[in-house]
Amino acid sequence: MLVAFSVTPIGSGEDVGEIVAEAVRVVRASGLPNRTDAMFTTVEGESWDEVMAVVKDAVAAVEARCGRVSLVLKADIREGRGGRMEAKVEAVERHLA
Repeated sequence: MLVAFSVTPIGSGEDVGEIVAEAVRVVRASGLPNRTDAMFTTVEGESWDEVMAVVKDAVAAVEARCGRVSLVLKADIREGRGGRMEAKVEAVERHLA
């Protein structure tokens, strides 16, 4: 399962990088494969419960620093296929080559 999500603190000003970093710390500490880019953090795990627990904890970390949080989430749910975060990008790169 792949989950891409974005957590945005609301009402904490324009520069939110320090607060968003709290969410990324939670994701990285989870031990699950992950990647953060300018718009989303993607997490890969075996089950809905495993991945959503990380998302929930990441949101809680941001919420602890501000009173309101926006969450955008997209999931690709497919059992039994690990390493998809890398494989999907590699497939596109092969077509571009």
